[in-house]
Amino acid sequence: MVTDEGVRLAAELMSVNTAMRRLVRRRLREQVPPRLRPAQVELLVVVGNHPGISVAAAARELHLADNSVSTLVNQLLAAGMLRRETDPDDRRAVRLELTPDARGHLTDWRDRRARMVGARIEELTEEDRTAIAAALPALGRLLASLREHAGPAEETPTRTTT
Repeated sequence: MVTDEGVRLAAELMSVNTAMRRLVRRRLREQVPPRLRPAQVELLVVVGNHPGISVAAAARELHLADNSVSTLVNQLLAAGMLRRETDPDDRRAVRLELTPDARGHLTDWRDRRARMVGARIEELTEEDRTAIAAALPALGRLLASLREHAGPAEETPTRTTT
């Protein structure tokens, strides 16, 4: 049973996280072309972390339906951000790879995001910086638990832009 305190903390955490992600994304999207939707960026990150991943495996990783990931793949192929390679062990299967443009985009986006947020973190008090650093391991464990207990795949990805 979830306590009132658990519900309150969850609501505050999700509210702060959503607002922070939205604000950073809005500030970066004008600076880092091409404009990509969050779901597209998430797929690029998964492919970057798992070169040669299949569409089905990427869908499982993202907790999305296979057809949703296929749509994202087609969009990113058209944008020149992904390549499809035939699996040498199974000619019917395809593997996904980032293009050099995608690698550059992700690197630039991560660097700009880290500098933007890092500059604001450095303005905080030492006590606040210490509290954030101390919370990171617990937040990592919370993320792992959420992934472990994730429900069925969603049917459609997020529609906002990056």
